[in-house]
Amino acid sequence: MPGTQASILPAFLDYIKFEKRYSVHTHRAYSDDLHAFFQFIQSQFDVNQPAKISPGMIRTWMASLTQLKIQPRSINRKISSLKSFFRYCMVHGHVDSNPTKNIQVLKTRKRLPSYVEQDQMEKLLNETPFGDDFMGRGDYLILSLLYHTGVRVSELVSLKTSQIDLSRNQLKVLGKGNKERIIPLHQALADRIRAFEAEKSTLFPDAVFPQLLLTSRQKPPTARQIYDIVKKYLSLVTTAEKKSPHVLRHSFATHLTSNGAELNAVKELLGHSSLAATQVYTHNSIERLRDIHKKAHPKG
Repeated sequence: MPGTQASILPAFLDYIKFEKRYSVHTHRAYSDDLHAFFQFIQSQFDVNQPAKISPGMIRTWMASLTQLKIQPRSINRKISSLKSFFRYCMVHGHVDSNPTKNIQVLKTRKRLPSYVEQDQMEKLLNETPFGDDFMGRGDYLILSLLYHTGVRVSELVSLKTSQIDLSRNQLKVLGKGNKERIIPLHQALADRIRAFEAEKSTLFPDAVFPQLLLTSRQKPPTARQIYDIVKKYLSLVTTAEKKSPHVLRHSFATHLTSNGAELNAVKELLGHSSLAATQVYTHNSIERLRDIHKKAHPKG
């Protein structure tokens, strides 16, 4: 049954939040994209019913975004939000036809994930001085977990000690869409976690902390705090422009593929829903080999 944007959009946002279990970040992005789209349609065409929206209106909206110098990658994300919304409308009978069916995404340049070279990571973790106190050891643990497990920063922030099984040297991660995955821990990292937990219990004997990591204020670190820690230490070993926790996730995957790991195994470790998202790391390996060939081969 046809309805207005005001009546359908809240139900759709609840659907992706509670049934699809999209992350808070993704839910917010969908909400912002769709509210902005409907404001544009209302102001330009005086239309507030999804059933009355045509492909031409959508293309006009896309053209307006291009005129505002919004990057194609960002526009494509907004198109993806719109396509999801209209698929929902079709299933629930709010529209008779899907106006996004033949809407094509914009062409974008393929960006290879930024990563830190393997020797730079070894220098960081084996030679770089960290503070010889609880917080310094916490910083080292943050860098180690991000690089050795490939977890997302959101997964690390919420990581609880109950998710870590030191008897089996593995941790259980709750990823996007509340999907669980198991990631092995090498012995040295497991030992560091065990020592960190013991020190935490000694320093704060009467407190109970569900999360593994802790700041000086006896609270779990925020994503922003972890970003600042990673940027600080990566700046010591690389001049690369990007120095974020996600760069360590990219480094984890790139080094695995470069050293012969099967793509399906890397996919499972990263928690990707499709192999296509993981295949980009093979391109990184190929680009690296091409660079080596160019520098080393006499006909390069």
